[in-house]
Amino acid sequence: MEHGLFSDPGGYADRLPAGGAARVGVRVREMLVHYRAGGGWAAAHAQVDLRWVEAILGASGRGPVVGCCRDFALVTVAALRAQGVAARTRVGFAGYLEEGFGADHVVAEYHDGARWVRVDTQLAPGSAGGVDLGDLPVDDPGVFASAARVWRGVRSGELDGDRFGVAAGSALRGGWLVGDYVWLEAAHRCGFEALLWDAWEGMGPWAEQARTDVMAAALADEDEERIAGLWERWRPRGRVWCASPSGFRGWVDLDGGRRGGVRC
Repeated sequence: MEHGLFSDPGGYADRLPAGGAARVGVRVREMLVHYRAGGGWAAAHAQVDLRWVEAILGASGRGPVVGCCRDFALVTVAALRAQGVAARTRVGFAGYLEEGFGADHVVAEYHDGARWVRVDTQLAPGSAGGVDLGDLPVDDPGVFASAARVWRGVRSGELDGDRFGVAAGSALRGGWLVGDYVWLEAAHRCGFEALLWDAWEGMGPWAEQARTDVMAAALADEDEERIAGLWERWRPRGRVWCASPSGFRGWVDLDGGRRGGVRC
């Protein structure tokens, strides 16, 4: 699998860790620190808006880079792709980050020659109770489930949308947010590994549930041709709206942005 728009390491390919997913994960955890670490000390840090692996790797020469789950997963995917391994990011909700709640999360997925294996390289092995972070189950809402799986559960009444979001005590939860994450899942599936706080005109808002239903069905059915066709119809057109925990709010021009810039 080739590098996508954001996973290309550019001139910093030599900084990508080598080895299998577990070995790569060790190095990734040395390279990155989650923006909520240390009681939220990094919540306003502009590094959380780095988009390109090239920029993350460049900044890593000055110490750990402040990021989020998307960055841990994307650097993992970039490292595996650089070794010729088919890999991609998966957007969904994890049940092992906050008890009784599905927290938004991005994990890596690689193909071992027989099947796709989901791995969480943000957390060290053994740190999530009995959950095997090196081989997450496929679409188990109690452990990790794709946004499409959760959306369909919410729509059918099987799942309570208020039990999924950024955090149980946050206003950023509920069916509307799960719907937005279907579009983020589609973006990542198509090689456009957007930040979790990105949005664009083609996203299906809560008021247009039918549009999100269509995309969620294609994702759940693993219908690659259908996913690609819908993505081409509703993908970002050169810009995204960024509402970041760093405090940044505004449109970001992806075509004209600086690859190494914090806001690009």
